[in-house]
Amino acid sequence: MATISASMVKELRDTTGAGMMDCKTALTETNGNVDEAVDWLRKKGIAKADKKSGRTAAEGLVGVASDDSGAVVVEVNSETDFVARNDAFQELVRNIASAALTTDGSVEALAAASYPGGSKSIEETVKDAVATIGENMNLRRSARLDGTVATYVHNAVADGLGKLGVLVAIETTGDKDAARAIGRQIAMHVAATNPMALDVADLDQAAVERERTIFSEQARASGKPDNIIEKMVEGRLRKFYEEVVLLSQAFVVDSEKTVDQALKAIEKDAGGPIAVTSFVCFRLGEGVEKEESDFAAEVAAAA
Repeated sequence: MATISASMVKELRDTTGAGMMDCKTALTETNGNVDEAVDWLRKKGIAKADKKSGRTAAEGLVGVASDDSGAVVVEVNSETDFVARNDAFQELVRNIASAALTTDGSVEALAAASYPGGSKSIEETVKDAVATIGENMNLRRSARLDGTVATYVHNAVADGLGKLGVLVAIETTGDKDAARAIGRQIAMHVAATNPMALDVADLDQAAVERERTIFSEQARASGKPDNIIEKMVEGRLRKFYEEVVLLSQAFVVDSEKTVDQALKAIEKDAGGPIAVTSFVCFRLGEGVEKEESDFAAEVAAAA
């Protein structure tokens, strides 16, 4: 049997909001598997149904750039938030985003691309910047969407630079400016709601089945007949889709409409159909766990 440490209990408690003893019991029942423990608590009705999100720990900046061919978003990480306010680091991220427009959007192609105005690659330039700025840093990821693309940067520290960047690709036979306008609103919506997929078909089926299993066990606890349980599960799945699927979510600009309905409502003014074909959202440090440190202890050790 796995040893259940205090840190494991704390991690599960922070993730689920469940009590300490409930978390310890869940970890014991699942042999120390935190993800399975989250499901165990949810099945017992102890934990919230919110999906576990990656802990935002890394610092640095997200950069966005666009031209007539499309748009790109990049993430460059550093050790501290102070670097994000450094003019040299901001210029580095801005130029990396600009260079990404000349690539297919993959981080491998971007790392090998030439740094604007220089003779070295992006990868080599980042390594040089480590010595100049005095902090470890890395080009973590990048993405590109082609065609008509609306962009949005949240918590911007400079033009095209911030803590969160969103790209939304739009297709229309009508007014492209109108499409970009609604696209930007949808990009802001994505920043606020963090959808898992564009539509139901794009959802990870493993995630859907996981939710279905949890909903089934929750429904069976009610003691109702199987035909009623099936309807309860389908109803909860529809609610799940409304929470995590972009086109099915209530639009933050007008909560009386879904995102899909908001798109259809503007088509007349745009002079043609408008469709969102894809989106990308980069949240700074998403999924990267930063090692916690005791600042007081560090100062004492230095002294």
